[in-house]
Amino acid sequence: MAGEPAATSEDAVLGGRLVLRQPLKGHRVGHDAILLAAASSAHAGDHVVDLGAGVGAAGLALARRVADATVTLVEIDPALVKLARENVAGNGFGGNVRAVCLDVAASHAEFAAVGLPAGAADRVLMNPPFNAEHSPSPDRARRLAHSAGRDQLVLWLGVAAWLLRPGGILTLIWRADGLDKLLAVMSADFGAIAILPVHPKPGAPAIRVLLRAVKAHNAPLSFLPGFFLNDAAGRPAAGAEAVLRGAAVLPLAKD
Repeated sequence: MAGEPAATSEDAVLGGRLVLRQPLKGHRVGHDAILLAAASSAHAGDHVVDLGAGVGAAGLALARRVADATVTLVEIDPALVKLARENVAGNGFGGNVRAVCLDVAASHAEFAAVGLPAGAADRVLMNPPFNAEHSPSPDRARRLAHSAGRDQLVLWLGVAAWLLRPGGILTLIWRADGLDKLLAVMSADFGAIAILPVHPKPGAPAIRVLLRAVKAHNAPLSFLPGFFLNDAAGRPAAGAEAVLRGAAVLPLAKD
């Protein structure tokens, strides 16, 4: 049936603080979503929009940490939106957390029609599709989640800027080897960019970067010390365990 995933699993994240129903095949929740939530700041009363939310992992992890924030999960795939709504209910979130089915490429009028007019968000977080030059997955859901070119990146960042109020904060995760392209696009609408490289282990090149940026701000760019998923022996690093299972936050979330 259209809009229904073929098979799903229920998986605990954040040390069991969150249980997510998600498809068994295709794009599944991984470290990226939890790192994104841990890098995203929010305060009571803030409206947070999670663009390309999937089953809601990042937005719901943030909502678990900041109970009085309003969170809107935006996702194009109806089957994932259904799962996101089940995850909202199954984890006991109230009316301040919701999921809407909407393409990031939708018109401003379509965004406004679901309660997301210009300047509606205090915070936007997103894990946008990665660059098209990397080998696309044969699985459609994974391909939608990970494959995109520069035009898609321009689109996603433009929507984030449109949704954010002046001084609003964007947090995103991206491939480390695409940082130059990302910064070139971000500079049009964002400043005060802080970058946190994510390394698989000490001595290895970063595989991801987490970025925090402020809309319509002209403060200079800054780099934070790297974050390591594993120690030199390949064991999970204590800092990574604290974030991925203990719900600790990253320096980007401290404002």
